[in-house]
Amino acid sequence: MLPYGRQSIDESDIEAVANVMRGDWLTTGPAVQAFERDIAAIAGLETPAVSVTSGTAALHTAYAGLGIGPGDEVITTPLTFFATATTAMWQGARIVFADVSEDTGNLDPLAVKDAMTAQTAVVAGVDFAGHPIDATALAEVAHAGGAILLEDAAHSIAGTLDGQPVGSLADVTTFSFFPTKNLTTAEGGAVVSTRDEILDRARDFKGIGYTRDPAKLRTADDGPWHYEVHSLGLNYRLPDVLAALGSNQLRRLALFKARRRAIHHRYNAGLRGIDALRLPATRAGADPMWHLYPLRIVDGRRRELFEHLRSHGIGVQVNYIPVHRQPLFADLGWRQGQFPVAETYSAQEISLPMFPTLTDADVDRVIELVRDFVGA
Repeated sequence: MLPYGRQSIDESDIEAVANVMRGDWLTTGPAVQAFERDIAAIAGLETPAVSVTSGTAALHTAYAGLGIGPGDEVITTPLTFFATATTAMWQGARIVFADVSEDTGNLDPLAVKDAMTAQTAVVAGVDFAGHPIDATALAEVAHAGGAILLEDAAHSIAGTLDGQPVGSLADVTTFSFFPTKNLTTAEGGAVVSTRDEILDRARDFKGIGYTRDPAKLRTADDGPWHYEVHSLGLNYRLPDVLAALGSNQLRRLALFKARRRAIHHRYNAGLRGIDALRLPATRAGADPMWHLYPLRIVDGRRRELFEHLRSHGIGVQVNYIPVHRQPLFADLGWRQGQFPVAETYSAQEISLPMFPTLTDADVDRVIELVRDFVGA
């Protein structure tokens, strides 16, 4: 089975991990600090990132760093992995969905504007498939209502919009380093922000809420063992072993991006001009880091195409079942039909294989099978 995504590991990655294993630090050591600086640099920022154990942990940590709590509303897209919403719920927030733009599948600024209330604290956009959100328009809407813009960039590290790196487009941005993502730490994630105070709170939260910082201690220092707990937090600390893998992967990130772009172009060349298909759009000024190739079949035969490709050894996927249709959210009153653009996009979408070691021959085999199915 040809998977829709997979990690790209070479001997230098293995050696980077082995070097940490031979050293004194397995966690919370120099490899983590280096990785956090590396991530900030990719995002075009100076303050080191806050590394965490997963993309989900990154979202949770970001919401905690923003101080989200009961009484706050978070507006987000239904076309995402559900953690974008559920991690805000863990902080006590109410989720409000808004529809997406038909071309990119990203959060529609006009729909967000209609959904804003006096309780809106965060607008959480998602870089679907790797295409950056309309950050300028979304920030304008969010900030006009006194809210923060969060960019869930699980799909899009190393992407840019109008020459500006993903990570510096929004007030706070989260990344994911799952094996199928654009770089991997096996499991892992990170939070970056243009506001240091958000990162300070995020770092406390992911570090179980305790501190040894002399500047923060409320009582006299009893000795080198002294620490204090100032807030509720969780242990979301990324170990050095995984951070070393991430830093080494970053050395090849430009190559990963170039290969993903080439695969995207090859799919476009082989599938364009077919009435039954919609190919992924790229807006002017966007330079995506393509995590997915979200093909849409518009003649109502998505399941048949999915099963056709699976039966020929192509491990396609669907991204995503709209979040508001999940029982958790249906029980809160959300219903099918409320977000027609996202629902239509989801009903048509199939993610074709996309990863750097995918060969041209594999891409051409996928193209041929799709063309055969639609009679092109």
